Amino acid sequence: VQLVESGGALVQPGGSLRLSCAASGFTFSSYAMSWYRQAPGKERELVAEISRFGGGTNYADSVKARFTISRDNAKNTVYLQMNSLKSEDTAVYYCYRPVGYWGQGTQVTVSS
Repeated sequence: VQLVESGGALVQPGGSLRLSCAASGFTFSSYAMSWYRQAPGKERELVAEISRFGGGTNYADSVKARFTISRDNAKNTVYLQMNSLKSEDTAVYYCYRPVGYWGQGTQVTVSS
């Protein structure tokens, strides 16, 4: 199992980013996928999750209406579209596949 995140960057407050997680080594459509994040000095927290075929999604209250999780099973990739970014969104963002598989993370920094 390999999960490789990309798309993290430094962005100004109010800006947008799209994170990608390219998966390999397993049947991608057989698993729900999630994005987590971990800010400095804080515990890792669930940001969003998506069902196997994308019909069901769930979001942390702090990102609802700003972030959108999606997936392309033909490309073995899960995405996180992040809009209206705030300084408190600054964190390392991780892709997760149950049970226990994590990507290496991608840094998102929201700052002026």
